[in-house]
Order: sequence, then C-alpha cells, then structure tokens
Amino acid sequence: MLFRFRGSLGVIAMLFLSLHKELHIVLALLALTAGSASVAIADVTVDACVAQKSGSHPSLAADMQSLCALSSSIGALVGFSFSGIFVHLIGPQGVYGLLTIPAGLVFIVGILLKEPRTSSFAYEQINQSFLNAGKAMWKTLKCPDVWRPCLYMYLSFSLSLNISEGMFYWATDSEAGPSFSKEIIGYVMAIGSIGSLLGAILYQYGLKDYPFRDLLFWAQILSCLSGMLDLVLVLRWNLNLMIPDYFFVVIDASVSQMIGRLKWMPLLVLSSKLCPPGIEGTFFALLMSIDNAGLLTSSWLGGLLLHILNVTRTEFGNFWLAILIRNVLRISPLFLLFLVPRTDPNASILPDEVLNSKEVAETRAPDNVELVALVESMDGR
Repeated sequence: MLFRFRGSLGVIAMLFLSLHKELHIVLALLALTAGSASVAIADVTVDACVAQKSGSHPSLAADMQSLCALSSSIGALVGFSFSGIFVHLIGPQGVYGLLTIPAGLVFIVGILLKEPRTSSFAYEQINQSFLNAGKAMWKTLKCPDVWRPCLYMYLSFSLSLNISEGMFYWATDSEAGPSFSKEIIGYVMAIGSIGSLLGAILYQYGLKDYPFRDLLFWAQILSCLSGMLDLVLVLRWNLNLMIPDYFFVVIDASVSQMIGRLKWMPLLVLSSKLCPPGIEGTFFALLMSIDNAGLLTSSWLGGLLLHILNVTRTEFGNFWLAILIRNVLRISPLFLLFLVPRTDPNASILPDEVLNSKEVAETRAPDNVELVALVESMDGR
C-alpha cells in the first residue's frame, strides 16, 4: 500500500514539474517536497523491515545494511552518470519527466508485493496504538545506551561543517579554479560513487565485525585527512606536483565518498540495533531525523563560516581558510566517542528492561514482511 502511494505521489509530482514551464515558486516547492516525501516513504518502509530483522537477528544487521548501501551506491553511480548528459540534452524539465519512470516502477513493485491484509481493522484503537508507541519511544530514549549514541551522531554530523556549495562554485566559476562544466561535475560525482560502492564492500567483507567505537575512531581520522585533499586543490599544489585538476578531483571525490560510507555504515548498523521491537520503523525514522538534523546544522554552520570569511560565489580569497577550519573541526568528534557503546557489533544493544518493558510489549506485532523469508534462509545455512 505504501509503495503504491509513494509511486503515485512521485509520478504526479514529477509530471507536474515537467509539464509547467512557468510554474510559481510556491507550487514548485510543493511539488519538489512531494517528490522528496515520496522517496522518503519508500525509504522508511525498507528501513523498517531492515530494523525489524536487525532486532530479531542481530548477527545479520551488518549484512542487511551493507546490501542497502550497495544498492544505494549503484543507484547513485547510475544517476550521476546520466544526470549531466540528460540535463544538457533535454533540459531540467525533461529530466523531471524522466523521473516519473522510477516512481512508476515503485508503484509496480507495490502492486506485485505480497502483503497480508487485515479484514477487521479496529480503527478505534489507532489512538491507543499511537499512545503506546509514544510511551515505548520515550522509555527507550531515556535509556543511556540509546540517548548517548544519538547525541554522538548529532554532534558528529554537526561538527563536520558542510561547505560543498563553496567548493562547487570554486570549481565551476572561480578564475583561479579548474572551471569545470556542470557535465564534468556530474561525471566526477559518478566516479566518486564508485568510492562509496567500495566503502560498502570493504565494510561488509573486512570491517563489520570490529567494534563501533574503533571503526568510528579511524573513520573520523581518515575523514580529517581526506579533507586536506580539498586544501591541496584550492591552493593549486596539485599542479605543482604535475597532477591534472580532473584526475585529482576524481581521486578526491572517490576517497571522500569511500570514507564517508565507512563512517556511515557502523552508524546505520548501530541505529538499527537501538530500535525496540514493534516500532522499529518509527524509531529508526526518528534516529535518521536526528542524523538529518545534524547534517542540516552542519550546512548552517558551514554557510555561516563562509559568510564570516566573506566567501561568495565570486570571492574565494579566504576559501582555503574555511577548508582548514572544517578539517580541524573534524577531529572534535574523537573526544565524544565515549558516548558510543563498546560492544560486540553482532550482539543486541538494548538492555532487558527496555526489551521486556510493558510499553514495548504492547507495540509488538507478528512478522508480516517478505524479508522474513530472506532472513530465515540465511539463518538456515
């Protein structure tokens, strides 16, 4: 049902954007919001399935998250590869028209997906279900094993300032920069997605059994070091080393996305293990909202830093200093790693008082997703 609703919403939103040439900005924003919401609905639904199975099968949590990351990286690789070409050939509105195709495919998946239906649904119990879910979420959040990792995730993302917009304009508009076209930027991002793909594979086959705290420590160190590649590029040291801009930018994007994936994977696995039974989708969405709030704060702080240093679309004199400050701040989450549990990544994290609490027990429901067959087949090996 949710996939069909998501597919319909996405098709309508993208068609609306593609068929109106002089669309009012408010209507355009509403259509874009509807398109983003349609993607989020399907995303949260899949996350709910993964989080549910991660709670009942902790040893498979990393494998399921790696599968999702692998699919996401392949999709990003395909999307970035063709985005610049299609924008150049058919324009932005034509691209919005093409985006109805994946939304339509999701609608078809919703039709083909077998879901058990409840013939006698008690609508009067909706309020009680919301109340029970709210109580379970609050009880879980009060647990130190839960709120401490949540605080770390928010602060970790917030302190990694986002100045990517400044980097984009420097690479495309600055006279001192490489003056890349937007198609070239699309190709660079596509090749960079290979780094994200490699990061997911590396985590799955080499790092998934290491403790969360150790992985996050080294990922944060590598993130700080990889940020220095941007500084080398902006200061044009790569030309002194006889390394062409395009080749260096491709290396920069690939390394950055690979390290970003290596940092993101243990946080996803950790988040899936923090979800109490019965409200996995809701609680996982809450955790992702905390992460997105951290990313939003990072963008605000990054924009504020660029404003203070007087970095604009045409003025990049202090841009190197902004990059240096960003890289130094990336070290700060290392002092917050005590908030992350040092536990076996294949074991359950939630304490028994949360799992066996009355609030959580009232929200539990029987398995009703097709992922059960996949998990049971893995357990039988």
